[in-house]
Amino acid sequence: MMKMKLILAEKPSVAKNIADALKIKNKLDGYFEGNDYIITWAFGHLLQLYDAKDYDNKMAKWKMANFPFIPDDFKYKVKTDPRNRDRADLGARKQLQTIKYLMNRNDVGAIISACDFDREGQVIGDSIINNFTPKIPVYRLLINEWTQAEVLQGLENIKPNETMRPLQDAGISRQWADWVIGINLTSVATLKYQQGSGKALNIGRVLLPTLKIIYDRDKEISSFVPEDYFKLTATFTTDSNQSYQGTYVEEKKEKFKQKQSLEAIEAEISDKHALIIDKQVERKKEFPPFLFNLSNLQGFMTAKYSGWTSDKVLKVAQTLYEKKYITYPRTSSTALDESLAGKAAKVLKTLSEGLPYKDEIKFTKSKRIFNNAKVESHSAIIPTYMKPKRLTKDQELVYHAVKNRFIMQFMPVAEYEETNLLSKITDAAIPGLFQTKGKVQLREGWKKVDNIQSKDTLIPAVEVNEKSLVTGTELSSHVTKPPKPHTEKTLLRVMETCGKTIKEDDSDDLMGSILTGFSIGTPATRAETIKKLKDVGYITSQQKSLVCTELGVNLVETFPISSLFDLQFTGRLEKTLSDMEKGKVNKQEFLHMVFDFTKESVETIKGKPEVIINKVAKKTNEVLGSCPQCGSNIVEGRMGFGCSNWKSGCKYIIWKNDKYLATMRKRATKAMVKSLLKNGKVYVKGLTSKRGKKFSAYLSYEKSEKNDYFSWNMEFKK
Repeated sequence: MMKMKLILAEKPSVAKNIADALKIKNKLDGYFEGNDYIITWAFGHLLQLYDAKDYDNKMAKWKMANFPFIPDDFKYKVKTDPRNRDRADLGARKQLQTIKYLMNRNDVGAIISACDFDREGQVIGDSIINNFTPKIPVYRLLINEWTQAEVLQGLENIKPNETMRPLQDAGISRQWADWVIGINLTSVATLKYQQGSGKALNIGRVLLPTLKIIYDRDKEISSFVPEDYFKLTATFTTDSNQSYQGTYVEEKKEKFKQKQSLEAIEAEISDKHALIIDKQVERKKEFPPFLFNLSNLQGFMTAKYSGWTSDKVLKVAQTLYEKKYITYPRTSSTALDESLAGKAAKVLKTLSEGLPYKDEIKFTKSKRIFNNAKVESHSAIIPTYMKPKRLTKDQELVYHAVKNRFIMQFMPVAEYEETNLLSKITDAAIPGLFQTKGKVQLREGWKKVDNIQSKDTLIPAVEVNEKSLVTGTELSSHVTKPPKPHTEKTLLRVMETCGKTIKEDDSDDLMGSILTGFSIGTPATRAETIKKLKDVGYITSQQKSLVCTELGVNLVETFPISSLFDLQFTGRLEKTLSDMEKGKVNKQEFLHMVFDFTKESVETIKGKPEVIINKVAKKTNEVLGSCPQCGSNIVEGRMGFGCSNWKSGCKYIIWKNDKYLATMRKRATKAMVKSLLKNGKVYVKGLTSKRGKKFSAYLSYEKSEKNDYFSWNMEFKK
């Protein structure tokens, strides 16, 4: 009699996809069964590492003398109930019992782990299977999408799970290392720097360098000193009455610090004659952006749509993956494995149907799209051959982004013509020339897919040696701008490349750093890290910008383990884990290094003086003034200054991180609110313009005529 094969999926939705592929409709309590297969599932991690107190009762209370604490042998338990961490999750316990029963059935001859093909998926499957020490062979299903064709082909090509040992080692090493660093340094840092505040400080291997990236940018902005510079533009009119403008350039420089030198040139050239001495016309190609990896998809979505976070993009992409509409999203690659050419052609043919530019789509197997050297574990994210039927609005936005990026690759290259003119003043002795640049889109190509509009800069049809007259000049003043605060898009890029300064077109360098694993976190964890930084109060969002809170600043400036803030240190740890996946690094050597680092760090913190870095302000019921809307008291809350009559519907509130004030790099303060409520206006100094200049103004906060909401008005005279 042929024995059954037991498949363990990571989630119920994936188990359903496998059952559908195998045409199994018989669903029982916790599993499907039929056609020589049993398919059961986890809910992600069903087991978790012991807490410190599970190893030793004395660890139930945090005492400095108990640290460093590193178990001799790491143990696992049923994951805890999220609402009560002192007891096991009942659903997880029941499903584990189901899996154990199925593994021990006499008619089961093999186990197939079908968890996600990555570090975490390997650990999820192995921790559950090894928990019951099965006496039957264990195999691994390694696929990139959950369509029927891929599932059936994957089951034909299962591998012995033992061949995945390097991936398991890397997953377990990451898990144990983060537990040891997190438990020890969170505990001793909290004891040292948070006395009396009642809140823990979160210390983590990936958390702190990410915080430091934002801290460094905030410091760059706050220490930036704006500088004035000037430009001179002239209008030229040819003998044939054609007009064009040119910018004064001297030794390839068009920005000048001294206004006087440009004023002298402006006076010199007025009504003078000029000659076009050079004209260069060049036809240039614009290639579409590369296929999405997870970080690029997150950056694209968070930059394009307000309110989107990296975490949200990942969650939506994961649902599309589980619904079989896109391939595995947690990838760092922006190219496809060369073996996927046939599949990609099939997908392209299916998704091209009915498109207005269908005739321009042509499948090609170019190295830009199909390149094994640029693929690490998983190929780039692309759609599958299955067309979605019902999607939520969020799913639709992510799906169309992935689909359009895929289709773009097979559209004609966009082309434009770039024209450069150089004009020389002929009857005035000035050292520089006037440069004119023009650009005209000749062929839209792939830009049609996302309806990308290119701005043309037109130049009249003029030629070399054509004469003209200076008929106007403008001497404009400008100011240097500070660096922009990080957004999720720019932060993800720094994390992905471990701080390398990489331009959009330096793709080979970029891919080289990503593919070696030298990064901050992994595609799967970066969104979670950014979310956690917000949740624990180290950073906050101001519209799309990410900035450090006072707590985040204090932590960076106080916490003494500087290597944990160092991108290169964390990058090397991530690189070591990446090398372990490839079988190049020994698990025990890595863990000993992490344990030694943790012990030294604990002793360093113990030797430092105590500083409270998160002083909790005592709540006061101080009345700041009367509510302009209902006359009740205005008091300070955690997030803003609001009306005490809010329960009855009064909507008056001034947020501490008010978005309008944030655009001028200001926060609402108690003193501002008091003055505003007393006088109806408040004089605010030190506001910063978009150009980086400081100014002062009177601000009032007035109710809209259309609704109950208030907004700011600005005046420069009392």
